[in-house]
Amino acid sequence: MKKNSPILNLFGTLILFLVFSCPASYAQQIDLLLKGGQVIDPKNKINAKMDVAIADGKIVQVAANIPANSAKKTVDVSGLYVTPGIIDMHVHVFQGNDLGSYIADGQTAVPADAFTFRAGVTTVVDAGSSGWRNFRKFKQQNIDRSRTRILALLNIAGTGMYGRFEEQDKADFNPEMTAYMITKMFPKIIVGIKSAHYWGDFTQVDRAVEAGKLANVPVMVDFGEHQPTNSIKSLFLEHLRPGDIFTHTFAYGPKDRETVVDDNGIVKPFIFDAQKKGIIFDVGHGGGAFFWRQAVPAIKQGFKPNVISTDLHSDSMNGGMKDMANVMSKFLNIGLTLEEVIEKSTASPARVINRPELGNLSVGAEADVAVFSLKKGEFGFTDVRRNTLKGTQKLYAELTIRAGEIVWDLNGLSGPIWDSPQAISR
Repeated sequence: MKKNSPILNLFGTLILFLVFSCPASYAQQIDLLLKGGQVIDPKNKINAKMDVAIADGKIVQVAANIPANSAKKTVDVSGLYVTPGIIDMHVHVFQGNDLGSYIADGQTAVPADAFTFRAGVTTVVDAGSSGWRNFRKFKQQNIDRSRTRILALLNIAGTGMYGRFEEQDKADFNPEMTAYMITKMFPKIIVGIKSAHYWGDFTQVDRAVEAGKLANVPVMVDFGEHQPTNSIKSLFLEHLRPGDIFTHTFAYGPKDRETVVDDNGIVKPFIFDAQKKGIIFDVGHGGGAFFWRQAVPAIKQGFKPNVISTDLHSDSMNGGMKDMANVMSKFLNIGLTLEEVIEKSTASPARVINRPELGNLSVGAEADVAVFSLKKGEFGFTDVRRNTLKGTQKLYAELTIRAGEIVWDLNGLSGPIWDSPQAISR
């Protein structure tokens, strides 16, 4: 038989068809199948019982009734909620041992992997811990060593959040060097600019916005500690651009920080105008920046944050914040739907930081996935002054997958029973 005979070619084609259409062979194409869960993927407008198939670290199929025998490993997630990996858009993870520092290379910051996966978080945005002077150390020391995807906002202060005095140094607010660090050196990692903790006028904000214009990225503003208080109406309508971010939305510090809800419990009308203009309102819970007396009336009056985030650091996680799943649960209990909570923790932050490839379960996307249980019962949630709100539902991260690998399994969903034939013996 000749090498190029039509019979041989036909035989080869038939073999290839049988190989790639056979379920047993297709099993080699799916590494992990999450079966039977309620998939909530706001970007793709999915809220339905579906299966999620993962191969080579990517999402390869989201559909109903994918055969279990088509995967190397199947995890039954019936009764649970399957979402894109959660994005926490406000954290501090430049953890180090400079004992003179507050957060930049300091011990108030935390190692990302220790506190992300257990809450369903696969991506974080460090909110200005470093500036252009010390970002490279942050990258080498923390970002490059983390399994959690760490993106960053670069502080307009060159030394970042080293301390309050350093954050007042106008000579160190350098828009050109800040923009250069973003556009020329680390455009894939640095997604915006941070202005924070300034005691003066609008100088720091304006320098940050100038850098934002040069680098074409958004600016996040922590706008407190001013005595007398600076006008947030002026901040929103005169200094910030559409797409810029106001964090600590539900803080309450009337002596040094103007609030979004007035003393009569009414949302100030210009807040709605600012949100319509395109100002992004970020929760940024933190250790001192979330009060029920602000959040509850705001939600009841129809003012909802664009992004849910934690402001994760050692003080906040041991206070009222605790973790991202807990903060998400707070908003479930004060009036947001589960789909809204997931959207404000996935697709919305991805859109704000201009990373559309994140925060969704689209075919071809990196397989960052969270699986939550939603428990019903009696729960208590505290704000930063330990005032308690009673709730009836709470999210728990049961399973977290980062780039196709299971990195958190709360109740052993993905493992074989210890005395079964499938148990791992070594």
